[in-house]
Amino acid sequence: MSNHQKALDAALNATEWGYEVFPLSINKTPIIRSPHDKGHRCQGMHQCGSPGHGVGDATSDPDLVRWLFDQAPKAVGYGIRCGARLVGLDLDRKDNVDGVATLNRLAERHSFDVPRTTTVCTPSGGFHLWLAVPGGTIVPNSVGRVGPGIDVRSSRGYLVGPGSIGRKGEYVLHPKLGFIDPEPIPQQLLKLMLPPPSPRRAKPEYVVTSSEAGARALQGLVNVILRAPSPQGGAPGGRNAALYWAACRAWEHVRDGHVAAAEVEAELVGAAVQVGLGAGEAMRTVASAGRGVAA
Repeated sequence: MSNHQKALDAALNATEWGYEVFPLSINKTPIIRSPHDKGHRCQGMHQCGSPGHGVGDATSDPDLVRWLFDQAPKAVGYGIRCGARLVGLDLDRKDNVDGVATLNRLAERHSFDVPRTTTVCTPSGGFHLWLAVPGGTIVPNSVGRVGPGIDVRSSRGYLVGPGSIGRKGEYVLHPKLGFIDPEPIPQQLLKLMLPPPSPRRAKPEYVVTSSEAGARALQGLVNVILRAPSPQGGAPGGRNAALYWAACRAWEHVRDGHVAAAEVEAELVGAAVQVGLGAGEAMRTVASAGRGVAA
């Protein structure tokens, strides 16, 4: 069986579990090119009828999943949309950072038990923990906010599904657990995932905060990063340049009061990590863009 067929079969299994999926490349990034010019506002295939929106194409319809994979013959993996039902805890074990050890220390310090839940083993020796979201709670994407080696995949994010092939190997369900219904996020862990509440300050009437337009603009900038061209000869320049450009535009929205700074950092760094940039490098690029806009 080809890796393409194996990924398709695994993606179809995920739809039977109730999740929305879309095809990925061997780099774990969306593989279908966007049909739109940069800066577009289309949120997904459901709006324009064409694929190429990354996580915006995710679907639980088996026929649509097969069709998407037909459009991507080189797909060897699939992403699972996170957000309304599912939050993924990505525990990295690389570069002398151990996300598993970090999570165990946090569990001891904050008196919660690490849930026995669906766990995907990653090729680098880490794990993806699938956790259920409390109704009405919006958990932001984050990189390292919970602790070193721990990334959160949530709204507008995705997890690489079990049965996918990456450059370092295969993503597989934990052999002792298999698929089980994801356990709820422990309350103390949830508090660590959420940003601290911002103090309320009076703002001029003309400043718009938490606007729908601001959210759409940020999503458009996330899409720019997700669709940045693959690096040539292993050089990340194209994607880093796209990240810097998107970050400059995002910080302009922060300056104008349309988008929260915490959302910019979490969403853009999360997208950068998904396309293969290192978390530290992405955070430095976003911060550098912020200093440039401030200047």
